[in-house]
Amino acid sequence: MTIGEMARLFNEHFGIGCDLEVVEMTGWGREMWHEDTGLPWTLPSPNIPTIDTCVVFPATVHLEGTELSEGRGTTKPFELNGAPYIDAYAWAESLRKFDFPGIAFRECYFQPTFSEFAGETCAGIQLHVTDRAAFTPVVVGLAMVKTAYDIYPEHFQWRQNEYEYEFGKNPFDVVCGTDKIRKAFEAGESLDEIVAAFGPRFSEFKKVREKFLMY
Repeated sequence: MTIGEMARLFNEHFGIGCDLEVVEMTGWGREMWHEDTGLPWTLPSPNIPTIDTCVVFPATVHLEGTELSEGRGTTKPFELNGAPYIDAYAWAESLRKFDFPGIAFRECYFQPTFSEFAGETCAGIQLHVTDRAAFTPVVVGLAMVKTAYDIYPEHFQWRQNEYEYEFGKNPFDVVCGTDKIRKAFEAGESLDEIVAAFGPRFSEFKKVREKFLMY
């Protein structure tokens, strides 16, 4: 959804009721990516330098709720992911077994200049999206966290010392919008079980959004 469409949904569906006007864009269609618009790219964040970053962000943003590096401090934030204790080949192989469409996992090593593990050599994976339309970023991101959680129980940690804890929330729960996924990981549920659990809510949301789509 566009920002304007979301604003309409929030305002009406959640009963905010403000005096809202959304100006419709011209020359844009939902199937378009930014490079299709002919407009110059402007970084929405220092850690989102390219369109490729935007493509993988809905997947690897889940790592921000953990003590894994999501590549901040490198030239490929959110594309490079890992930690010093990771076995790059083992982690990549565990993810390839899911046979996710539209994505390839490459073993890699990187050394962040700042943020998590600054100055340390991290092993992990680089995400290469081969088909944007087939790629399922949220499911892939959950698989990345789950496999790291399962393979490295002695090292894996949820994000520590973040401001969310001041409000009684786990940072990973904030990223996911629920504590159910973290608790499912901790209970040993499979990725298929976790994805199936939020399937009905996803279908419900798709129905709700329909009347707010402008394009």
